[in-house]
Amino acid sequence: MDGNLRLLRRYGRREISRRLVLLCAIVGTFLVVPNAAAVPPEIAVTITGTLGLNGWYRSNVTVSWQVVGEDNSSGCNTQTLITDTPGAKITCTASSGGDETSKSVTIKLDKTAPAVSVAASRPPDANGWYNHALSVAFSGTDATSGVASCSSAGYEGPDNPSATVAGSCADNAGNSTGLSFPFRYDATAPTIFAVITKLGNRSAQVTWRKSSDTQIVEVLRAPGRQGEGESVVYRGTATGFLDTGLAIGRKYEYRVTGIDQAANRSERAVNLVATGPLLSPLPGAILKGPATLDWIPVRRASYYNLQIVRGRKVLSAWPAQSSFRLRRTWSYNGRRYRLRPGTYRWYVWPGYGRISASRYGRLLGSNTFVVKK
Repeated sequence: MDGNLRLLRRYGRREISRRLVLLCAIVGTFLVVPNAAAVPPEIAVTITGTLGLNGWYRSNVTVSWQVVGEDNSSGCNTQTLITDTPGAKITCTASSGGDETSKSVTIKLDKTAPAVSVAASRPPDANGWYNHALSVAFSGTDATSGVASCSSAGYEGPDNPSATVAGSCADNAGNSTGLSFPFRYDATAPTIFAVITKLGNRSAQVTWRKSSDTQIVEVLRAPGRQGEGESVVYRGTATGFLDTGLAIGRKYEYRVTGIDQAANRSERAVNLVATGPLLSPLPGAILKGPATLDWIPVRRASYYNLQIVRGRKVLSAWPAQSSFRLRRTWSYNGRRYRLRPGTYRWYVWPGYGRISASRYGRLLGSNTFVVKK
């Protein structure tokens, strides 16, 4: 305060004012206030959509930009992508006072699941049926992100006319498609049982029983027809078959096979020795004791004459039926005979009318049998 009074007395009010104006002018020459520094625009982005795998989106994608401090901008409007694309680049650019900011995003969009196909390891075994284990492979195509993986599966049962195997394929975006492979499966063979043979005159009646799933029955015979080693002598749906034209004394094997729709097979085999009119014992049969001799009945025959020879005739009998029980001992022509070891041949003739009339037909046939101890 005292200093200001001293200046005022020394220079006067007017001089002090002049000197202050001059000082301000001098100071203003050196103190220039600069403009505020320019700030570039700021850009932020918001992406909405269902994010899948490997950076892929699986639904419509909306890209929204938030720009702060711009004078001008381009490409910064909100955009929604609805079409699959392996990579769509979207750029937002903003400027302010000569400064520019740019920001880009790349959107990979795959909303489409793979197309899937399926194939079995082999065609059906028979009539659209599989009868043993199979494998099923699934394959796919995907136009945008590509297929990442496909499954495979196997089937070994159970039997099922409406079996299915399910699988799928997935793409790199995480979309997947499932598919089922339908098929018919039967690995169980049908059943053939109660196979019986009945001999006839150079013939054999073969009968059988079968399970309900048996579609067809096939009978093979060995030896076969016309010199073949084996022949199919019957094929059909019946439960019996008469085979004729057999050679007397020859051994035959019959294999009765049941086949179902899936071509599963089961088999039963029987063996026999063909006979002629004399049915039993079989030609050349080996006996260890008494036996019943059987032959085919002859129409209108009243009786039969049976003769047995062992070196010489040892028996002659006239049974009324086509069968005779040979015992261990018997009497013939005043002599006593015993069924001893050796080879016997027997003959049969049909007789008509009264026995005393001795009216006989043709010899039915003759066979041999062997008696052992």
